[in-house]
Amino acid sequence: MDQSFWDANGDWISAAITMALTIAIAIAVDRLVIGRGARVADRVSDAGISRTTQTRLRLIRRLVFVIIVLVGSAIALSQFDKLSKLATGLLASSALIGLVLGFAAQRVLANPLAGVMLAITQPIRIGDSIVIEDVGGRVDDVTLSHTFVDTGDGRLMVVPNEKVVSNILFNRSTGDRTAPAKASVWLPPDADLGRARRALEQLDVSSVDVAEITADGVRMEVHGASDPARTVMGDEEAALREGSHEALREAGVLSA
Repeated sequence: MDQSFWDANGDWISAAITMALTIAIAIAVDRLVIGRGARVADRVSDAGISRTTQTRLRLIRRLVFVIIVLVGSAIALSQFDKLSKLATGLLASSALIGLVLGFAAQRVLANPLAGVMLAITQPIRIGDSIVIEDVGGRVDDVTLSHTFVDTGDGRLMVVPNEKVVSNILFNRSTGDRTAPAKASVWLPPDADLGRARRALEQLDVSSVDVAEITADGVRMEVHGASDPARTVMGDEEAALREGSHEALREAGVLSA
């Protein structure tokens, strides 16, 4: 094979070899190092890997894989002399660098950066029961870009990590899970509050409070009994709300 072939195609061959080695290294690190380490830790621990560790390991695996591929791609592109000279000329302008980084951080890197933040701060973990944007479900997976929530009705809600970080969400699997469940019920403006309180106190509750009085009605908060065996809050609130409504209906307060 003559020298002209290598002069014309040497850069492409070097770049292809570099990318192949990069992908092989990324897969080896992901499967043989991180993946095997997680399996060994799971066998050593009697209780297995916690949900917090599991969530963090998944994000770390994906982040390491992406970093290796990006570094390998940069090395492969550096094989091309013309492209290298072009990149050097572009990077010479500090204003252009700031503009590119600004747009990249806003449009491209927002979700991955949010994914890294989720891995560090751990506001949610795989398996947690959460409510975000008035939709509840169980966290099925957390990737670098999206969080997958199983809503329990056959749908899988895919939420960008930027939304998870910036929006208010409720995690029903953390905090004081033994705290009493709380439900709100609305009464007509002219309802007999004494009769309503007596009806609600017949339930298994710890307290009944008048939370709000408006021209449209009266909102009462019903606090259930503490449950030391509770693992996830959610079903108790629905049951307490339904029982409160039935007690008020039987007492004739709702039709007052």
